[in-house]
Formats: sequence, C-alpha cells, structure tokens
Amino acid sequence: MPKVLVIGAGPAGLFAANELSNFCDVEVIEQKNYIGGSGLYSDGKMNFHPHIGGDLTEFMPHKEALKVLDNIKNTFVRHGLKENDDNWKNLTELEKKAAKVGIRFIPIKQAHAGSDYLPKIMKSFRQEMEKNNVNFTLNTQVVNVEARKDKIIAKTTDGPREADYIMIAPGRSGSLWLIDLCKKLNIGLKFNPVDMGVRVEILNNVMKEIVEDYKCWDPKFHIFAHSYDDFVRTFCVCPYGFVVKEFYENNIFGVNGHSMIDKRSNNCNFALLVRVRLTEPLENTTEYGRAIARQTNTLGGGKPIIQRLGDLRRHRRSTWERIGKSYVKPTLKDAIPGDIAMAYPHRIIMDIREALEKLGEVVPGINSDSTLLYGPEIKFYAMRIETNETLQTKTPNIFVAGDGAGVSRGIVGAAATGMIAAKGIKKSF
Repeated sequence: MPKVLVIGAGPAGLFAANELSNFCDVEVIEQKNYIGGSGLYSDGKMNFHPHIGGDLTEFMPHKEALKVLDNIKNTFVRHGLKENDDNWKNLTELEKKAAKVGIRFIPIKQAHAGSDYLPKIMKSFRQEMEKNNVNFTLNTQVVNVEARKDKIIAKTTDGPREADYIMIAPGRSGSLWLIDLCKKLNIGLKFNPVDMGVRVEILNNVMKEIVEDYKCWDPKFHIFAHSYDDFVRTFCVCPYGFVVKEFYENNIFGVNGHSMIDKRSNNCNFALLVRVRLTEPLENTTEYGRAIARQTNTLGGGKPIIQRLGDLRRHRRSTWERIGKSYVKPTLKDAIPGDIAMAYPHRIIMDIREALEKLGEVVPGINSDSTLLYGPEIKFYAMRIETNETLQTKTPNIFVAGDGAGVSRGIVGAAATGMIAAKGIKKSF
C-alpha cells in the first residue's frame, strides 16, 4: 500500500487525507497542537460555489466541481453543520435588485457553523478519519523535503519520514515556508494579487433585510469603482458579529470578523476589499501589502485604526469623542481612532468610498456617517505554485493544495483543492 504524507491539518490536508484513507497509508503532520488550521478559529462560513474561494473550473468541468462541493457540504453536515433553508428564489431577487444599480450579486448556497461550533465539527471529522486509519502527528514541524528517485523524504522535528507521495498544504501561515521549499526544489512560482481594504461595522438593522428577509448570511457583492475601474468586493459578512484583531506577522496586527451561534452583538461587520495586481518593477504583492499594514500600525501605535466614515469624508481623523457620536458602538475597543487615509493610498480610499456609495443603493444606511471603518484589513494570498490540473508539481510525487499554495481562498476552496490533489495522487499510482 503506498505511503502518503500530508503536511498541514487544515481543510486542504484533512479532505485530502480523508479522500486517500481507503487507498493509502496516510499520515498527517501538523506543527500546531490542533487540527483545522486557521479556519478553525474563523466563524465557519461555508460558500459552496465553484468560483468563490478560488476557481475550481481551472481543474475540472463545472458539473464535476459541483459534485465536489456537494461532497464537502455533506461531509460537514455529517459532522454537525446545519444547512440553510432553500432560499434560491430570494437570492435571485436580490441579484436583480443589485444589477439595477450596477452591482453584481453572487447567489450562493451557504452554511454557517459559528466560531463556537466549528471546533466540535472538526473534532468529529478527525475521529472519523482516525477510525479509517489516518494517523495524526501534531506539534511536529516539517523542516525540509527531499526528492530521492521514487521516494520522498520529509525531515521533521520528530525525525525523518519516507513516503511514496507527499501532499503539501501548510495553509496561509505556512506560505513563506512553502515558497522557500519550492525554490530549493526548483518548482515554479508566480505572484497572486493582494486584497486590501477595511472592515466595515454597521448596525444589524441595516443588513437585516439581506440576512433575514433574503436569507443570505454572507452576501457577495462585486463592484467596479468608477474613478479607477478597480474591482471591489464584500467578504466575510458577520451578522450579529464582532470585529477582532488578527496577527499578521512581526508584531503587525490587522482586523477580521467573527460571528457565533450562541453569542450575538447589535452590529454586523464585513470586509470591503480592493483587488491589487502589480507588474514591473514590483511584482511582489505580499511585500506591498505588508508595507501598507506596517504603515497603518505605525500610525496606530502598534494597533489597528478605527475611523468613522463621516470623518473620512471630511478629511479628518477620528477621536473617541467623534466615534461616540456614531449610533454604531464599536465591538473592537483595542483600536486607535485615526485617519485611514494617512496610511492607505488615495486610490484605495477612493475605491472604498465609491463602493460604499453604490452599496448604499442596495443596502440603505450602509453609507451613513455613523458607519465605522477599521484597518488594516488585508488578505495576503500566497504565491501560486505552478502545477498541472491535478495540483501535481514538476516533481511528480509532490502535490500541493490549499491557501498556502495560492490555489484557494477559504475553508471550502481549500477542502476542494485537497480532494483534487488526492485524486491526482490516486491517479498516479
């Protein structure tokens, strides 16, 4: 029976291991002391769409991609995820409403696990895989990978491992390690874009029609801002949610959002992100994003910045006194009132303002002076590892998957690429 090593116990690694469990001797190696990756500490939004969280049609026909997504959904449901009611008619009505003001709304089948319930789902999934003889080795870091003829050697802090195949899925936090490894193995790389913007916080009542009447927990609006024709999108909408600090690296903090099942706030928050692509002389979108994040933290005294939208419009920094005039009370107190326009390029600020103006035509009240903005909110996407359609690298027995390889964004997309890589491995032997 072939031996397969899976590096990383996030969604990509877990679904790859699950797919391979009946065909191979599988060992999952994870440097943390838990499984689930960074997604374990998200609020568990599941978007089952072939073009959200990555483009699955790069790797398979549309119909096959839908089957993969159904497989992922059924797996999560089997372990405790609750499906949303059928609301497709509501979503198509919202699509028409958005189209009338020049916004594209993406109807998606969604589910929400909640930050408080997702760990239970992942624990159940692990127990099922262990019954199917998948071995988990936690608190163990892979230091290096060497290709030797028909075998792969993974050098770990727990000793070397030999395998016939290796599937590398270290997640976004392991992307720099994976980049260095690919350079050593002479595997090709290319830069992905970076998404840069703010976390927007409003009252739940503003988003209530979308969330409750249209029954859309995480609405996906796609907008082209008119001044620069830049692509702007909503992401990770958190009804009844909380804005939280997120550690990037090297003492740099950004923001993110959570929403739970059993604990609720009066507010809704979401990311509003501008897609940034770079060419010569600077192609490194990750370094550009880091520079903006560092600058924002510098102005915030090492903390994220919070600003009232009305203050941004009037070209002035916010103070706690001015924020106190807003009817939206911030859920993140560990931020510094300031001026995001001092940290972000003018072009990004214009994109954000124009996108909020357009959104206000679909969601009245979202473009109010009282709306709160937090920064930095930056989504760093790893460099894209060059592979074939089964996510096999130029080294035939090395496969990659997930956010760390730059082929997905988010829980469902990562899980799908893990399954694609697993099928590629099975095809190889």
